[in-house]
Amino acid sequence: MILGASGFLGSVLYKELSPYYDVYGTYATDNEAHDINKRMFQWDTETETISLLLKELAPDLIISAIRGDFTAQIHSHFEIIDYLIKFQKKLIFISSANVFDVFTNYPSYEYDKTLSDSVYGRFKIKIENALLRLPNHLYNIVRLPMIYGHNSPRLKELKLMHELKEPIEVFPNVVMNATTHDKFAQQIHYIINRELQGVYHLGSKDLIHHKELVHDILRGLNLENPIFKNVYNSNEDRYIAVIPKKNILPENLQINIDEVVKNSVKLS
Repeated sequence: MILGASGFLGSVLYKELSPYYDVYGTYATDNEAHDINKRMFQWDTETETISLLLKELAPDLIISAIRGDFTAQIHSHFEIIDYLIKFQKKLIFISSANVFDVFTNYPSYEYDKTLSDSVYGRFKIKIENALLRLPNHLYNIVRLPMIYGHNSPRLKELKLMHELKEPIEVFPNVVMNATTHDKFAQQIHYIINRELQGVYHLGSKDLIHHKELVHDILRGLNLENPIFKNVYNSNEDRYIAVIPKKNILPENLQINIDEVVKNSVKLS
């Protein structure tokens, strides 16, 4: 069961996994297209308990790709944790590089200590910490860097800002890694198929400055003379990167920055 299957990442996972597994999904807002599909269930994390849906579908694996109110999400995930413990099922929790946003002097690895000064990062950490107290076979935590790719919201925003001749905000001192939604879906499929456990960092193997990455993508799209708004959070390089170190996926499931750029411009 994919929570948030109508969102960007959730829909990518639904498309990737449906041919191979008995997949159900949730969506939050009314949409007739979803009503036709009997595998999609409307669920609003802010007003409804997840327990009833878990009881009805009894999923063996839950993938959490929901967005929305943080307090409501925390409550829902604690309900899910009770379900995992009671029935010995599994959750794949999609987390973020933001759980390390205090540590700016180096990249972060799977089992590094988490610490965040952002509301978003602290919200993710709260759920992560609850999962880390469980037996390993009941969860995966997958942390993602910025996601690009040919149909990603970030790419659409870059194109729109360039078309409108609006300044594109870039961070010249931020050293980061990235990935694409296509590679992410393949990696999750592999993690499920091989019944892997623990924490995974699903970012590129190499690093790049944020401004350089955006510049390379725009150049690949043949979008000339972009207007950049340089944002400096510090005078020195600041790392926001989640690098795999212990839990390494096979070579064909790894990605580098060149592949991120190529995938982002491939349909243009």
